[in-house]
Amino acid sequence: MVSIVLGALSIGLTLGLLGSGGSILTVPVLSYLVGQEQKLAIAGSLAIVGIISFFTMIPHIIKGKVAWDRVLYFGLPGMAGTYLGAWISKFVPGAIQFIIFALVMLYAAYKMLTTNQELNTTKRGYLHMIADGLLVGILTGFVGVGGGFLIVPALVLLGGLPIQTAIATSLVIIFMKSASGFFKYQQLLAESNIPIDWNVIAIISAVGIIGSFSGIKLGQLVNQTYLQRIFAVFLIVMAVYIGYQSVIELTGV
Repeated sequence: MVSIVLGALSIGLTLGLLGSGGSILTVPVLSYLVGQEQKLAIAGSLAIVGIISFFTMIPHIIKGKVAWDRVLYFGLPGMAGTYLGAWISKFVPGAIQFIIFALVMLYAAYKMLTTNQELNTTKRGYLHMIADGLLVGILTGFVGVGGGFLIVPALVLLGGLPIQTAIATSLVIIFMKSASGFFKYQQLLAESNIPIDWNVIAIISAVGIIGSFSGIKLGQLVNQTYLQRIFAVFLIVMAVYIGYQSVIELTGV
């Protein structure tokens, strides 16, 4: 239980600090610490990250930091994409989803290590944001990641937003997409007679919310680029482990 609580705290901290990364931690916590089957872990991740994002975004909304036009052009297509990605997942074994999830983690680490979020903030057209929102949404639904590590750079590089505004806006979009994806996964799990463990979702969400508010406070005190690089290294280690375990399961070696 201690490891689960620590995992939940880390989920909230990363969401509060970076506006992303929560679901990349949630899926491994549910799968390897709680022991859930892959598809159930992905569904639970969407529920937990959606709940934490909802509470974490409230202070940003109150302070007027959310760019609502970007929510409209990026978030709504993202909801549609997430629903579609969740539907596609019914045709794919959980082990393959986890292999793709590991590849996504590696890509996220690469972006965090190489993207300078203070540069190249030229605003581009809304069609780019709509297309990006749809594609990131499909990824969210398929492997259970909220996509904050893609949303934040996209809002900065394509939307021309300051980093703090991008983080606040990302949390709103993550909530919207997570709700859409979880709704579809609930249907898929019901068809397979797999019950959702609401107790686990409630516990991790509650601890994660505490961690997220702590992350918001810490984010005002520490260098975000430095944090991203540390988190990126952690993602690489986790990706290698998850990919290795999934390949073993898939091949039976």
